[in-house]
Amino acid sequence: MKSIRELPVIEELPDPFQKADGGRVASRGEWEAQRAALQKMILHYQYGSLPPEPVETFTGRMEARRLDALNALEQEILLMAGTKEAVSFSLYLTLPVADAPVPAIICGDRGWGRVGADIVEAVIRRGYALAEFSREEVAPDSATRQGVYEAYPHYEGGRLAAWAWGFHRVCDYLLTRPEIDPQKIAVTGHSRGGKAALLAGATDTRIALTAPNNSGCGGAGCYRFMGPQSEDIGAIVSQFPYWFHARFAEFVGEIARLPFDQHTLKALVAPRALLSTEALGDLWANPSGTQITHLAAKEVFAFLGAESRIGICFREGGHAHTLPDWSALLDFADMQFRGEVAARHFDRLAFPADRSGFSWRSPGSG
Repeated sequence: MKSIRELPVIEELPDPFQKADGGRVASRGEWEAQRAALQKMILHYQYGSLPPEPVETFTGRMEARRLDALNALEQEILLMAGTKEAVSFSLYLTLPVADAPVPAIICGDRGWGRVGADIVEAVIRRGYALAEFSREEVAPDSATRQGVYEAYPHYEGGRLAAWAWGFHRVCDYLLTRPEIDPQKIAVTGHSRGGKAALLAGATDTRIALTAPNNSGCGGAGCYRFMGPQSEDIGAIVSQFPYWFHARFAEFVGEIARLPFDQHTLKALVAPRALLSTEALGDLWANPSGTQITHLAAKEVFAFLGAESRIGICFREGGHAHTLPDWSALLDFADMQFRGEVAARHFDRLAFPADRSGFSWRSPGSG
């Protein structure tokens, strides 16, 4: 990879169809190689690589109880990933009683407490399983090298990459459960948890639906185009340098040299489903910039014939992961997984789209 000084200045959002040899992707058959190259570049400059994939993900203890009011079963499971130096963390799995495998939603935010009872009820009554874990049991939300960093002492990736790895290990486990539909696994998270969920979905094709909530800078937001009072790269790297690879700090004050923006990360999800849920009052998370990355990523989804699989949903209010956000996710999941017609629109923009931030378009779009 080039050093930062060797990278060209790109004022608009970089073209995800531009290949390293100077050519441009011309057919869908070329996308998979381009996707691999973009993922390698994003991990190198921003997050660092993910930890090694373990030989296996296995279980320790398991405790269960029935939730008769919801006709569901709740299990607490100890997951262990690896062999000799295993990374262990708890998973709370709430399963509706059903006659056939059900879709599952993974949330990594249990370190802030489990999701509210109203959200659990909404998920279960819609026929989804809910898998909750604490990303901080995988790797602490600090510079302390514990958890996955103890298991892999030479690992240099940032916390967001480590947390994304945690989502992947939950996928490993869910794919062993006959109650779970292996083709219908979704991931979600809020704020820094949304950043990790987006990275998890971008780097694991087993994840069918990725849904970051108010994820902002380092997530679904935009580095080049900032709304008022939005968090920028300087602020996030100053406060949370350990979320990223150390080389990402080199782009502070040099953001135009970044060879991608967060629309590129979103493009890695395509043609699988992607939903960004955003709060208009959460200015720090850059909702207007998130709309820009949405529109740019949509060009890739359209190129792959998957334009209906990318959505964005704005609500009033501030920085939280609310029942309305979860309801939007469930509506979008029903549309993607069950072919249902949603009562809401997932292409309704909150800001003028006349200044999109990019002049390129998908190949063949004219």
